[in-house]
Amino acid sequence: MENNNTSNHIEIWLLDDDDIVRSTTAQWLRLSSYTVREFQDAQDLIDHFSVGLPCIIVSDIRMTPIDGLTLMNNCLSQEAELPFILITGHGDVDTAVNALRDGAFDFLEKPFDPNRLLQTVEKAIQLRKVQQQHANQSQYLGELHGLEETIIGQNEQIIRVRQQIRTFASMDTHVIVYGKTGCGKELVAKALHDCSPRSKHPFVAINCAAIPADLFESELFGHEAGAFTSANKQRIGKLEHASGGTLFLDEIESMPLPMQIKLLRVLQENQLERIGSNNTIQIDLRVVAAAKNDLQTLDNFRQDLFFRLNVSQIHLPDLRSRGADIPLLFEHFCRIAVKERGGDFKPLSPIDHETLTVYGWPGNVRELRNVALRYALEPNTSIAKILAGYQAQDDIDTITPLPLSVKVQEFERSLIEASIRQQKGNIQLVLEQLQLPRRTLNQKMQKYGLNRVDYLD
Repeated sequence: MENNNTSNHIEIWLLDDDDIVRSTTAQWLRLSSYTVREFQDAQDLIDHFSVGLPCIIVSDIRMTPIDGLTLMNNCLSQEAELPFILITGHGDVDTAVNALRDGAFDFLEKPFDPNRLLQTVEKAIQLRKVQQQHANQSQYLGELHGLEETIIGQNEQIIRVRQQIRTFASMDTHVIVYGKTGCGKELVAKALHDCSPRSKHPFVAINCAAIPADLFESELFGHEAGAFTSANKQRIGKLEHASGGTLFLDEIESMPLPMQIKLLRVLQENQLERIGSNNTIQIDLRVVAAAKNDLQTLDNFRQDLFFRLNVSQIHLPDLRSRGADIPLLFEHFCRIAVKERGGDFKPLSPIDHETLTVYGWPGNVRELRNVALRYALEPNTSIAKILAGYQAQDDIDTITPLPLSVKVQEFERSLIEASIRQQKGNIQLVLEQLQLPRRTLNQKMQKYGLNRVDYLD
């Protein structure tokens, strides 16, 4: 059987006091590229076990002096989420079914189909991988300090961005930050300011796309009282207000051409005049400009202004290219939400983790943050459900559709969740309503992160 698993770092701890059965099972698993650690008796496994180990356990039930159920209860009392698979003879099937209620991941009945073993093990390993990643993320987030607390991520591109921020912050030069909408360009600009000698002076942000063309000059340069009809009093412009600090010009490609000329002169001469005034005001500022596309290639952007600003560049990656940073950032935003509004962070289920990684995130980090806030504050929801709700309100041409496999799994999750809610957590009634075996329902509830306790009256 072909196996493309990438889970070799998760060990399978295999326990069986029958040497032949244990060695044969271990050989089959190793031939399928899994890492197996064999144990002949339960006490030996207990002596080596500790919370958080990258392993799952596959154990026979009938052993002496410590049987498989006793071992399971011992391990799960230390770590309730540990995937524990039982191997049982025909006479112990009822016992194994009851063990599912007590926390067993699954059971296999002797003689078991080797392919069934591989399928069960792989599901358990995928669950353990999610648990391990959550533990690693929690440790990483808990140890953040300095710039890493602002620009979070372990992706190589993000590590490079942090290095550039540290370098450029001390150089006191103008910087252009490139990145798609929602990638965090203003966050980078603020980090540049906070890490620089200018940090004690103002950080002033302007969205050039949000200012009407006829108000642009007044917004940047300010005006004297009476300079025009509605100028009832003197107003300090953004350029003057930012003096000594940093001026962040977001979407600078949207700045009208006449203003580009005036801004260039200010940057060349380090001085300005308010509208309606003949007095020259000396200013000292650093400009961090942000754009979605290369300013040098835009016909409506002055090349002389580009060359004035283009001392240093920082390129921010799209979220979808950041891989493992996606669940890391998601947990970070969830932690912020529960800290601000109370409650507990709900760890991701395997299907939620899969949805995070396969979705395209066209809105980048901003979209991820919004979904994380909803997920953290809405009980018994899923990421796919939240994304589907967003997409229903959007234009079909501007969204990244969820893969069919995710949609199918979300439909199944919603049916099971609705039944558990309707039956008020009574699993026996859920089994009857959905016509599912207890083992199948147990696996699906684990997969979708559903807990009957959440639905009890």
